[in-house]
Amino acid sequence: MRLPKSLMAFSLGVFLITLPTVGLLPEGLLEGSGSWLLALVLAGVVAWGLGEMFFGMTWGGPMKHAFAGALHLAFHRRAERFSTKKGGAGRSTGLKALNLEDEAAPLGVEKPADFTWNQLLGFDACVQCGRCEAVCPAFAAGQPLNPKKLIQDMVVGMAGGSDAAYAGSPYPGKPVGEHAGSPHGPIVALEGKALVDADTLWSCTTCRACVEECPMMIEHVDAIVDMRRHLTLERGKTPNKGAEVLDNLIATDNPGGFDPGSRLNWAADLNLPLMADLRQVDVLLWLGDGAFDMRNQRTLRALVKVLRAAEVDFAVLGAEERDSGDVARRLGDEATFQSLAKRNIATLAKYRFLQIVTCDPHSFHVLGNEYGELGGHYEVRHHSTFIAELFEAGRLTFAPWKGGSVTYHDPCYLGRYNGEYEAPRNVLKALGIEVKEMERSGYRSRCCGGGGGAPITDIPGKQRIPDMRMNDVKESGAELVAVGCPQCTAMLEGVVDASAEVRDIAELVADALVERPAGDASDGPRRPAATTTAEEVTV
Repeated sequence: MRLPKSLMAFSLGVFLITLPTVGLLPEGLLEGSGSWLLALVLAGVVAWGLGEMFFGMTWGGPMKHAFAGALHLAFHRRAERFSTKKGGAGRSTGLKALNLEDEAAPLGVEKPADFTWNQLLGFDACVQCGRCEAVCPAFAAGQPLNPKKLIQDMVVGMAGGSDAAYAGSPYPGKPVGEHAGSPHGPIVALEGKALVDADTLWSCTTCRACVEECPMMIEHVDAIVDMRRHLTLERGKTPNKGAEVLDNLIATDNPGGFDPGSRLNWAADLNLPLMADLRQVDVLLWLGDGAFDMRNQRTLRALVKVLRAAEVDFAVLGAEERDSGDVARRLGDEATFQSLAKRNIATLAKYRFLQIVTCDPHSFHVLGNEYGELGGHYEVRHHSTFIAELFEAGRLTFAPWKGGSVTYHDPCYLGRYNGEYEAPRNVLKALGIEVKEMERSGYRSRCCGGGGGAPITDIPGKQRIPDMRMNDVKESGAELVAVGCPQCTAMLEGVVDASAEVRDIAELVADALVERPAGDASDGPRRPAATTTAEEVTV
């Protein structure tokens, strides 16, 4: 409401100060004491206008975001965080590691003042456009999260006060006016009013849709994980099955608590080659914890069939493989994540390989983007990317597609986190499938609800996120939805009365394989389509 007055004062001041230069002042006005009086009047008007523009409008006013946003973006790692290069090359969306060796360092964010200076600038840069709110799957499902209000609550916390003046949509099920805080007060209080309720933080699926949509490049997800770290590491407050899963990871190196020695039980008849026996291969196949899931075991068997059809030189770690640590890190248990990561890195250091291939985008992301800070640098491929490369190299031949209509669901950790949208579609195209795109696809794809430990914390809402996603599939008219993630498969197949079949890309490729005749000219050496040689990579 002050904006028109501010603009008018500024414009009037500039107008009056230019009058002497164009000779529009009455004759004699600039002589004697009149000149001093005029100078004072002009100076006063200009000061008023400048004061309104640069102080009244920025100190809690409507232009605050312009100045805070300029500073925030000036120091933002936007080139690497939002890389638009083909395949997401150069994109680095990994979380920053905590320094667990420094006993004085805080474990996560407890108070608004604990955020880094650039995070605080980012909160002030928020223009309240609501684009993050519009794409948030948790908000749409009626869970108590609204990313726009979360950022505004952090602003309230730094200024001190309550959210009573907030004019936007509240957290679903939580009226405005119930939250308050201060710069050095806890964000999540054990009792009484707080800036944020714990279930708001645990509703996030870490899908990064809010971050991708934000015009000011605010990192909502990183802030949420920072706050989760405090709740988990300092307070031990991980809801529902969170504590059980973290205990399982510590005791058995997998979230389900399964016997680590049973990781290859599903492949007893496949005679999979082990890294411990071969020591050096072209491709290390990372199984992920889908190896303990009966549904995902079908995907793994299909992928093994594809690799053997293309004569890829590969091996698996078997019982030496541990959970990548993705679930622990998203639940805020940085200590367990780093323990798992360092032990995996030590295991991988014993062997030589060109690249890691996995059908799990979460492992793909963690191994490729988050192990590097701990000393593990690897070239990692999602299986859809690797299959696309094998096809382009002439190492795979497919029979024509004879099934029904197909749509494709973009996994968040493959797409928005790593910028890979083309390879899965190229594989489907190679199979002869014309993809019927859903309205929300690509970087605006709707999350399946399986990321960020959301199925573990299980915060209730008015509807389920996978139900909404399967409704998107139904609206596309597709009879089958192709996926490239074990979490997505589990979430979408869990929808009651689903209108479409759910199949992993590896399964579709395995079903379409055509054996090449012996001596085919397209037969090449047993080396994947990669530019790196074995001599260039030592792990």
